[in-house]
Amino acid sequence: MKSFSEIETTSKRASRAVGFSWGIAEEVGKSVRLLELFGFPGIKNLNQYYQNKKKENYENIKLINQTNRSNKKLYCPITLGVSFLDQIKKIESFEKCSFQGIAYPILLLPFLSRCSEIIGKKILFEFEQNKFLLNFNISISFNNFQKELPATANNIEIKFLENKDNFSDLDWKNLYKLSEDTFVEETDSLKKGAAGAGLTDND
Repeated sequence: MKSFSEIETTSKRASRAVGFSWGIAEEVGKSVRLLELFGFPGIKNLNQYYQNKKKENYENIKLINQTNRSNKKLYCPITLGVSFLDQIKKIESFEKCSFQGIAYPILLLPFLSRCSEIIGKKILFEFEQNKFLLNFNISISFNNFQKELPATANNIEIKFLENKDNFSDLDWKNLYKLSEDTFVEETDSLKKGAAGAGLTDND
C-alpha cells in the first residue's frame, strides 16, 4: 500500500509535469492526499484527468461569481479549486453558488473541504444526485459510496451552511442540569489547595 506521503509527492510531480506551476502542483498533491485519506478515488481521477487534459483543453476560471457557466468547454477542477481557496471569503457571502460544466468534479472536493475549515462552516457540495457534506476538513459525508462518480458534471451547487446546534434547548438544559451534580461547593480547604495557593513573592 502506498503511503500518503508517496501519494502527495507523486501527485505534485505529475501536476508539474503536465504544466502547472510548482505552487499549484503542491496544492494538487495536498488535495489528492486528502481524497485518498477520506476514501475517495483521488489517484484514479487525477490520472484520467491528466490523460485527457491536453486534448480537451479545459477552461480555467479566475473570478468566481454566484452563477458560473463555462464557454462550451468544461471547467478545469484544479484551477477552479485554487481560485475557490483564494476567494473563499468573498464567495462565502453568496451563501450558495452554482457551476455548469466541470470536468472530474471529485477533484474539486478536497479544495472545498479545506475552504470549510477556513471559514468555519460546513459546506454542501452537490452534483448529478451526489451529495457531500464537508465538515471543517475533518470528515466528509457522502450519500452513496457505492456509486461510480461521473467524469463530468453539468450542474453543480455549493451551499455554505450556517452553524447551529444539532440538539434542542430542552435537551441541553436537561443535560446541563444533570452535569450540575458534579459541581463541588468551594470550601476553605479547596481554596488553599488551588493552583497558586501558598506561593510567596520573593521579590
